[in-house]
Amino acid sequence: MKEQSYEKHVRYPRLQLFFWVPLSFVLLLTTASYGIYQFVKNGFSMQLFLIFAIIILAIIPGMLARIYALTLQDRLICTEEQLRYFMLTGNRLDPRLTKSQLIALRFAPDAEVVALAERAVVEELSADAIKKTIKLWRADHQRV
Repeated sequence: MKEQSYEKHVRYPRLQLFFWVPLSFVLLLTTASYGIYQFVKNGFSMQLFLIFAIIILAIIPGMLARIYALTLQDRLICTEEQLRYFMLTGNRLDPRLTKSQLIALRFAPDAEVVALAERAVVEELSADAIKKTIKLWRADHQRV
């Protein structure tokens, strides 16, 4: 696996970003232009409505799959970080930590996470600021 750092931790789902999204966009544009042409030429038709409905129904599942996967991943990361903090300290995490702060803390190694979590609450650090503060990056290669 490639080494991760603040500069190199963003993951790009290539199939989605470079194939599905552009193809969906092109399909939507061509369908819209065809629909406008047919509407101007022949007026409204049920076939035109069905074509638009099929295109929209084809795009929505891909979007929902990505949203559901990211939502589930975020919940799991929050649970993992709460457990890790408890295992390291014997205490619960401060409830003032936001979800984005917890998710950013996943990149901090065990040696840094306790102090960084407390600092994040006191200084109200953003997720980006937390990531920039980490000295020894803990890679996450299992992201969606």
